[in-house]
Amino acid sequence: MRFSVGVKTQTSMEEDGKPLLDPVRAEESYVEADQNGLDSLDPKSKRPFYVEPRNIVDEDMQERVSAEASVMNSRMQYYSRLTGSSDRLLIPPDHVIPAPDEIYVYSPLGTAFKIQGNADGSGKNPSIITIFAIWNTMMGTSILSIPWGIKQAGFTFGVIIVILMGILTLYCCLRVLKSRAAVPFIDTSSWEFPDVCKYYFGSFGQWSSLAFSMVSLVGAMIVYWVLMSNFLFNTGKFIYNYVHHVNVTDTDVGTNGTDRVICPFPNKEHHANHSADEYMTYGNNTEDVFDQWWHKTKTVPLYLIILLLPLLNFKSASFFARFTFLGTVSVAYLIILVTLKAAHLGFHLEFHWFHSTDFFVPEFRSLFPQFTGVLTLAFFIHNCVITLLKNNKNQENNVRDLSVAYLLVGLTYLYVGILIFAVFPSPPLSKDCIEPNFLDNFPSSDILVFIARACLLFQMSTVYPLLGYLVRVQLMGQIFGKPYPSVFHVMTLNLIIVGAGVLMARFYPNIGSIIRYSGATCGLAYVFVFPSVIHMISLHRSGQLRWPSAVFHSFLIVLGIANLIGQFLM
Repeated sequence: MRFSVGVKTQTSMEEDGKPLLDPVRAEESYVEADQNGLDSLDPKSKRPFYVEPRNIVDEDMQERVSAEASVMNSRMQYYSRLTGSSDRLLIPPDHVIPAPDEIYVYSPLGTAFKIQGNADGSGKNPSIITIFAIWNTMMGTSILSIPWGIKQAGFTFGVIIVILMGILTLYCCLRVLKSRAAVPFIDTSSWEFPDVCKYYFGSFGQWSSLAFSMVSLVGAMIVYWVLMSNFLFNTGKFIYNYVHHVNVTDTDVGTNGTDRVICPFPNKEHHANHSADEYMTYGNNTEDVFDQWWHKTKTVPLYLIILLLPLLNFKSASFFARFTFLGTVSVAYLIILVTLKAAHLGFHLEFHWFHSTDFFVPEFRSLFPQFTGVLTLAFFIHNCVITLLKNNKNQENNVRDLSVAYLLVGLTYLYVGILIFAVFPSPPLSKDCIEPNFLDNFPSSDILVFIARACLLFQMSTVYPLLGYLVRVQLMGQIFGKPYPSVFHVMTLNLIIVGAGVLMARFYPNIGSIIRYSGATCGLAYVFVFPSVIHMISLHRSGQLRWPSAVFHSFLIVLGIANLIGQFLM
């Protein structure tokens, strides 16, 4: 996925009349760089002047590029064509390169995150900010499905899979991060991973990376629609029951007490086209009418169209980008919620290695590919890791900072997944009752869970237009050359996306399955195949490819294919 970078031109254009090549001035800048301990080929001396103004936070996307900026862009391209980037004399001097504005990156099922630029164009974010940015971008709605995934794989095997998938996806992410450096004789400082794919695979790499990017984005939008329908339904239910003093806890199979846990589908397999509200009964006609018009799968997904369809037609998504901090707040609240539930419910664990009982699942289950599909998306940041790390103050710490961020993400997933699985009250309920969205295991009357659902509903309603904007920019930009070709084209695209969300929320509202299919599909390209193939090709061209490396990276490709096939066999 390509992420947009906004660049403002310098206010002063006084240097335009000077000669293109100034050997004395250029040499002085290189001497100064060497004295400061900087690499003479540091990316800052080759940073891009201008990129297409497709920025998710800019109000005016077309008029930002002045005639002077266009001339300057041509001038910079002239520099790049004079000779190879290793020739110091012909590298564009700093005085003709403007400072960057801001960078926004987006991870599917995560949040848009802003990275501040600096006047000298170099990255100035300390490692702690970089690590937090990666954690914030990677954490998304997949966290709601981690307990369900552990249940599908078995408790012991599930914990092992989280660790292994974290290590595996981290290695592939490092291959993405280092892929630009393997391209010889070309300045790749402004490249993203799709540019690397285009370099190695031509138009196939360009269009295939776009296709898999669409899978991740559209899959994220469908998951968001299903979850927003769920959260809106339960929020409305809580408000209605509170206003009318309705007690519906006895209609659900679950535990007793103030910290009630429910099993929406007792004594039966989980059918995705059913929902817990279908099994509720009420005692008067007023409640029957409300239940008829406020249904989780039949009516609520349609109500969301009134709210979200107009927001998808905004030409700029700058307003919604201001609420991206809510992603961090939501995840932090979920961690607090899980901790409080664990303190009140206690632990309920028994270990049965290969055979299930009435209340416990075996430690190793054959359904584990479902969890690997979820984790592929849960650890997915490969399409924006280069952008995130460009502004790291100490570029030599990129590998360390990325590894620490992955460690923190893995620990967060393990914390939430292990605690929810361990405290789930078995007996009297079976561990098989853990839902793909673990919030569904708590009744709509739970005030703490109500707050979580309301916060997530608002946060997702602001991120959803950002997703739609990115889909429009990438797809329309490739086909028509501009992100907003006409009202008709944009409306048609938005109706298709919204229609897919409504249909999935109506007939298949199982976010665990949607996440694992989407994760395994986009992960096949971005996590397993492209990084491994590009690494082997670069080693082969430099004469450094050895059979252990070829076998290992071929094995990674096989794992990616098996991961995708496994989703359709479970």
